[in-house]
Amino acid sequence: MSHGRGIRLFLVDGTPNGLLTAEIMNWTGHALTSPRTKLKELVQRPECGRTGVYFLVGPDPENALRPLVYIGESDDVAKRLKQHNQPEDKGGKDFWERVCLITSKDQNLTKSHVKYLESRLIALAKQSGRCGLVNGTAHDYGVLPESDQADMAFFIEQVRVLLPVLGFDFLRDRQKLADQAHPPADSTSDTVTFAMELPKHGISAEAREIDGEFVVLSDSKARGKWVSSSHHTSYKPLYEQLTADGVLVPDASGVVRFSQDQPFSSPSAAAAVVSGRSANGRIVWYEKKSRKSYGDWQSEKLEQATG
Repeated sequence: MSHGRGIRLFLVDGTPNGLLTAEIMNWTGHALTSPRTKLKELVQRPECGRTGVYFLVGPDPENALRPLVYIGESDDVAKRLKQHNQPEDKGGKDFWERVCLITSKDQNLTKSHVKYLESRLIALAKQSGRCGLVNGTAHDYGVLPESDQADMAFFIEQVRVLLPVLGFDFLRDRQKLADQAHPPADSTSDTVTFAMELPKHGISAEAREIDGEFVVLSDSKARGKWVSSSHHTSYKPLYEQLTADGVLVPDASGVVRFSQDQPFSSPSAAAAVVSGRSANGRIVWYEKKSRKSYGDWQSEKLEQATG
């Protein structure tokens, strides 16, 4: 059973697009995030003089579906951010538009702690497949005592809870997604399965809602190419990117197959990729047991909840 968490957000300069701090109740960690345009104000914050890990985040010019991310550590983050702000020919990084700094309110993070955190966070970001990593290879840093590694594991769990609240999804747990998408046969999980079919083309797909995302399950089938002639659809680049990323792979039947569980932002985005053209996901997806359309099923659940 999931339990609620209390998260405290503070708009430092009173605007939603400026400096923002975030804390989880009963956790010693502290997050500070800012757009690059506010870097001058950011580096003057006391948190930037502490030992911590940080994320530089910006758009990927080669992949519009996921960000580029650099993960670093320092015992003087302000100094490192000033270096990263230099032009690339002077050792800086041009791609980033936002920064998020994670430190400790009790200042108990040591250099060894943050080197370990950096190593683990890079590995987790790679596993998630939700970003392009500028770092490249993660350094294997496992010299912490066993008790400290346990503390850092808990610290990382809280970071992974907090970052999506701040708009950073690149550390969301793909293994957790897979476990929820494919519960054991004897599980008491009440996960609902949705289906979509295009019999004429030999296409069938299944999906489940997990943590606010609509996840098409691995081995689901989709059209072998984008077939819509309209130039006014927003999902053709999504289809093409999933093909380029190896999520959609050729199948012996002549269509393509999902090689992994793939989260989408909405049922319509998922339906468009499956059908190779724009589609209303609330109509074409149906709940398998009742065979009601997704829209009707959702409306019925809403009525039941509100009486």
